[in-house]
Amino acid sequence: MPPPFRMRGPASPKWKCRAACWRGERQRAKSARMPTLVLLTLSNVFMTVAWYWHLKGGPEVANARPLGWVILISWLLAGIEYMLAVPANRIGYASGWTPGQLKIAQEAIALTVFGLFMVFVLGEALSWRHVAAFACILAAAGFLFVGR
Repeated sequence: MPPPFRMRGPASPKWKCRAACWRGERQRAKSARMPTLVLLTLSNVFMTVAWYWHLKGGPEVANARPLGWVILISWLLAGIEYMLAVPANRIGYASGWTPGQLKIAQEAIALTVFGLFMVFVLGEALSWRHVAAFACILAAAGFLFVGR
């Protein structure tokens, strides 16, 4: 005669297997977190420079630069960005990050990198709109990462 109830909780063999699997996945995710974030940060530095380097010095200086050379230099920088972003996404995905988590992490990093570039290279001031946009991106990151 089968038992009148099913074993659940920590004493259940099925629960122990799930807990061990979860711990293994969590450990793998922790070990890949740093390389993923470092590679995404470096890729965003190159992409921000590729997109905006030619604007330094104001509109007059930017318009004086030949467009063909600007495009060529930007594409070379973007190539380096891709060589960093693709491995970052593969490492993150292989360690259990979802594509949504990878994208929102990349966006949060991109906004941070661009904010620093905007202030320190282009000489623009931060406003409350920049801070509000960053808060929205961080909230989106929180929705995708919390509880996972």
